Amino acid sequence: MVELKEEPIQPEIQETAPAAEEEFETVAPEGEAAGGEPAETEAPAEEEVAEEPELGPEDIKGLDREAESADKAADRHRAKRDELNAKTREWVSIRDGLNAQVREYVDEASKHRETRDEFNAKVQESKELRDECNKAVSKLSEQIQELRKDLPPQEKGRPSISQLRREFNHLEIRQQTSVLKKKEEESVIKRMREISDLIDEYEKSDLQDGDYKDKVTELRNMKAKAEEHHRDVSKYADLAQTEHDAMIELYGKADAVRKEADEAQAKFIECKKAADEEHKLHIAALQSMHKAEDAAAAIKSRQRDARRRQEIIESKKEASLIFERFKNGEKLSTDDLLTLQKSGYL
Repeated sequence: MVELKEEPIQPEIQETAPAAEEEFETVAPEGEAAGGEPAETEAPAEEEVAEEPELGPEDIKGLDREAESADKAADRHRAKRDELNAKTREWVSIRDGLNAQVREYVDEASKHRETRDEFNAKVQESKELRDECNKAVSKLSEQIQELRKDLPPQEKGRPSISQLRREFNHLEIRQQTSVLKKKEEESVIKRMREISDLIDEYEKSDLQDGDYKDKVTELRNMKAKAEEHHRDVSKYADLAQTEHDAMIELYGKADAVRKEADEAQAKFIECKKAADEEHKLHIAALQSMHKAEDAAAAIKSRQRDARRRQEIIESKKEASLIFERFKNGEKLSTDDLLTLQKSGYL
């Protein structure tokens, strides 16, 4: 115990000295009147504590369990969301790859379509040239028929030199490639000599000169041109058909791959919606966790505040008792003085 003085301290009446002159009495103790007379000192009024719902450790444990459960749910939904987002990216990659393949097929098909159209244009051009040649052939044939009317009757049915040459070539091939009897071979050789003589005779004849010869030659050339253009029509038509078939095949492949791309797009949308839903559940779980944590923290804070208020009340009660002892002249310890100081008595 620490004594303030050797003799007990007794409250004295200060007749003239103002309260501020003594350092000890910076604030007049509640036990003295303004005039210095000792007065009955009342203990500080106890603060009333507002009644609150009784919330104990079990409530906090319940909130902690709720927060833990919400935290686990948030982790679960986050993991599911991340898994779905990964699948979403996979479907995007698959879809984009398929769409790129569709574009390749369509571009290649377009090239075949352009080439087909070029061949079709050549088909049309060759048809027009062939038709022109056929018209010229018809016209020349009519002109030759008119010229043949002026021939002697015995010469009108005469075969042409080209017909004779074809017959001669046919007989020559037969003689060289077939096994003939002696009489058959002699007959073939005889006919070949006759044909050769006729060709020589016709070539020397005036019948092969003049307009008739020119028209026959022109007719022969025109027929050859018509045949050539007709072959071009067939050739370009075949090429155009080949390009068309390739184009159709590629468009078919593009349609099939496009269907796969549409299915991948549907999967992407499905995963994206599911991922968004899991994200919403993740956020909701986090909010529930924070709400439970905040509620538990609020209860703990109120409990701490209640304990502080109770400690203050207990401290003031103790200080009031110490101050009564002080008024009665009892010796006070350092702890007692500190208690009085904290409670506002000093």
